Amino acid sequence: MLVRIKNKTNSVWVCIFLITWSALGFQSCKKSNEKAEGERQQYIISDSILKTLRIDSVKQGLLVNSITLTGQVDFNQDNVVNIFPLISGNIQDIKIMLGDFVKEGQVLGVIRSSEMAQYSSDLLNAQTNLQLSQRNMDKTIQMYHSGMASQVDSLTAAVSLEQARAELTRTQRVLKINGNNTKGEYEVKAPISGFIVQKFVTNNQSIRSDNSNALFTISDLKNIWVWANVYESNVSNIHLGDNIDVTTLSYPGKIFKGKIDKMMQMLDPASKAMKVRISIDNEDYALKPQMFASVTVTNTQNKQAIYIPTTGLIFDHSLYYVLVYRGAGKAEIRPVQKLNTIGPKTYLTGGVTVGDKIITSDALQIYSELNN
Repeated sequence: MLVRIKNKTNSVWVCIFLITWSALGFQSCKKSNEKAEGERQQYIISDSILKTLRIDSVKQGLLVNSITLTGQVDFNQDNVVNIFPLISGNIQDIKIMLGDFVKEGQVLGVIRSSEMAQYSSDLLNAQTNLQLSQRNMDKTIQMYHSGMASQVDSLTAAVSLEQARAELTRTQRVLKINGNNTKGEYEVKAPISGFIVQKFVTNNQSIRSDNSNALFTISDLKNIWVWANVYESNVSNIHLGDNIDVTTLSYPGKIFKGKIDKMMQMLDPASKAMKVRISIDNEDYALKPQMFASVTVTNTQNKQAIYIPTTGLIFDHSLYYVLVYRGAGKAEIRPVQKLNTIGPKTYLTGGVTVGDKIITSDALQIYSELNN
């Protein structure tokens, strides 16, 4: 459309109006765009992601206390046998090594000994003496009936016979205690089935019966002990019967279950720690004596606390967070105060309330999207 300007003055005013109107319109558009850019668009979880999410509720229950201690695997001393030499001599034919499994009655070594030869000789003498005493008794009885021996002679022969029998019994028992071998050898046998956990003897070594060191130590490792150190600050939190989880460097991720079955009730003067004992079944022989162990003690307190699944907890910038699901694909980041974590449960002291819906899968990914 064409507009004719009648005079110069009107033309100037029209130009001023058009310029002002254009400037105001540009400024308004600029502010509108800045406002739109400044507003953060809320992240909405897509339906495809919602189908894969796991959402749990905040619950309340008895607070479970957890303490982590250091410990060491040891033999079950009730299932350990130390084998000491009963006689002196020279040991040979040792065919087992440290760590070998042996069966009950298996020969571990043979001791050639003059003592065993003497026991065999004593047995032979006792047998011969018994035979002679029996013949003398028979002869005395015959003479007594024929009037050639007195009753005293008969009683003396009977006493001699009983003494010979007693001596034979004694020598037989002594020989049986020492292996019942009549060749002058003493066989060292395993009294129980188990593993050779200590070995202090080698072939052709001379040994004495008064030696204070055992020849072998055998342990049945199907049940072992773990000794844990409880420092003074935690003594009041440890009780007999508390459940124990034991982990080792050798088996990361594997948890061995047990219970505290003994407390020493005194502090070690060197370490200033109280020893507690945990008995653990070890059917697969996975735990080995002298292994270092991490011992987690758990016990239930008479106190209520809220808890969530541990997978729903997020740690960022030295703080803990959870994602509270509001429905319709909307989630909210909520700071929380952590009390402790016991396996799949994390106990909290605040930040959420019982019944709140918590995202417990892919929480870190959604947390990053919400922060963006």
